[in-house]
Amino acid sequence: MEVFKILFVFLITLLLIFKLALSFWWRPRKIEAHFSDQGIRGPPYRFFLGNVKELVGMMMKASSQPMPFSHNILPRVLSFYHHWNKIYGSTFLVWFGPTVRVIISDPDLIREILISKSEFYEKNESPPLVKQLEGDGLLSLKGEKWAHHRRIISPTFRMENLKLLIPNMATSVVEMLAKWKTMAEKGEVEIEVSECFQTLTEDVITRTAFGSSYEDGKAVFRLQAQQMELAADAFQKVFIPGSRFFPTRRNLNSWRLDKKMKRSLVKLIDRRKENACGNEITKGAKDLLGLMIGASVTVDDMVEECKTFFFAGKHTTSNLLTWSTILLAMHPKWQVEAREEVAMVCGARGIPTKDDIVKLKTLTMIVNESLRLYPPTIATIRRAKADVELGNLKIPCGTELLIPILAVHHDQATWGSDANEFNPGRFSNGVSRAARHPFAFIPFGLGARTCVGQNLALLQTKLTLAIMLSRFSFKLALTYRHAPTVLMLLYPQYGAPIIFQPIATTATTVDC
Repeated sequence: MEVFKILFVFLITLLLIFKLALSFWWRPRKIEAHFSDQGIRGPPYRFFLGNVKELVGMMMKASSQPMPFSHNILPRVLSFYHHWNKIYGSTFLVWFGPTVRVIISDPDLIREILISKSEFYEKNESPPLVKQLEGDGLLSLKGEKWAHHRRIISPTFRMENLKLLIPNMATSVVEMLAKWKTMAEKGEVEIEVSECFQTLTEDVITRTAFGSSYEDGKAVFRLQAQQMELAADAFQKVFIPGSRFFPTRRNLNSWRLDKKMKRSLVKLIDRRKENACGNEITKGAKDLLGLMIGASVTVDDMVEECKTFFFAGKHTTSNLLTWSTILLAMHPKWQVEAREEVAMVCGARGIPTKDDIVKLKTLTMIVNESLRLYPPTIATIRRAKADVELGNLKIPCGTELLIPILAVHHDQATWGSDANEFNPGRFSNGVSRAARHPFAFIPFGLGARTCVGQNLALLQTKLTLAIMLSRFSFKLALTYRHAPTVLMLLYPQYGAPIIFQPIATTATTVDC
């Protein structure tokens, strides 16, 4: 009997070793050979870790100190792409542990992945801590459930609905700027705009989601901020399957925060349900939660969609506002042009109406150039659902494809020799003619999974910048250090201190 026990343990151990060798050695070598036969190479796979050690080392070194005042941010923000692209070309392999990712930066291939052959690809699974932060909503849902939720949620973000929110948005902006003006006792004031824009965006998002004010949603944002720190730390480590179940200090903190967040959201959902009959926000605008309640979405699914909207909406919009303000502070010529346009279109009141927004052509060009140079999301990933041909490449089922949005936006072959310069004029004839390829501008993605909230982000950004330009001139503070960095999304590592000087204005009311 003892012999059988020893033999059983030996066989189990042998099977475990075989599975480990299969997953962490034989399969990666087979994949390397498959792509090498097609002329696609990359840094060599290292057992278990892949290229993570080198990748993290490059990122840490690149972000260790500020950079000059330049928009050539690719070497700092996507240092691994900048380094290995020079060695292996624009299409190459990178190993995240035993998981391979094929880097695809050719706009024609990107169009296949996101549009013409999108049915062969799906969103990849985020690391557990990241998924817990961003919610199991539209960002991560797949198949029929994703399509169902998209149909329910989309009406909230149609432009005709969002325009009804302009009075509320404008009121929030005017109140924020009034505080700045009061603080400008000596004719000017230094403001850390990234923090202010986060608070402003939180207010707008809470109104859009629940039809209520920032006070009702700030607990959720505070908890998400703490979760984001945990997720960012996990982002830089190799994911070990099953590690999310270990009672580590990080996991215990994450579980505690997630429970608190769910309780806060359920409380808000219950309150919105009580007012579900006819209690819609300004002038009949449809709020996100009201639509989900009307479609009988489960409370658990509503919680996940709200987490997704709170996280993605807040950081995408506040980061866009921050980088647009930094760029206008760096380039006063464009600031003057945009201010003159706002004065011409909006008159003395300085506050765009719903009809004025589309007339702000210069401001639209500036926002697009900001999205090109400093896209909130610097990369996106898709996974092949079956063996598929991509251009001349044969992609095996399960292969992950990483699209480096930032690299595509800074590619001189597509955007010209001034690709690393701030030139909003390149968008004077629209987005499709700004580059040498119509699909080279992808700040919100392409195809069916284009970011559902892009209209809200663009509307709030243009409205805020227009009102701000009509009330202040601004420049970079002497304490500003240029250091674009990735913490899930692209943000200024040392903040964004800006000096604001009030401009005389007679606008005192919001008339939209």
